[in-house]
Amino acid sequence: MKLLADENFPGEAVEALRNDGHDVIWVRTEFPGASDKEVLAHAEAENRIVVTFDKDFGELAFRSGLRISCGVILFRITPRSPEFVANLAVKAFRTRNDWTGHFSVVEEHRIRMIPLPDLPQ
Repeated sequence: MKLLADENFPGEAVEALRNDGHDVIWVRTEFPGASDKEVLAHAEAENRIVVTFDKDFGELAFRSGLRISCGVILFRITPRSPEFVANLAVKAFRTRNDWTGHFSVVEEHRIRMIPLPDLPQ
């Protein structure tokens, strides 16, 4: 799966996802300091799903009117350690493959998915 890990996503989780076979670009190393809108633009341009801890992506997805089709996965957990995040991320991606076109929330014991709104082009 092609992913774009936001700057706030732990490096250990990025590496764990890569080791599990995912194609992951990390904002922290590829374009540090990019705004949320820039991150979404990169994800859309490269057909990648955004993984983040930043709740602002929900605002952008549902209230800003931006056209977002790639998918956003918000990890809404207490990051006890980078290893905890890495293990949960790998587990989440092993359980599903229908992330595209959804705003998803990964919690410790469940995953919620909401289809992204169909906006006029």
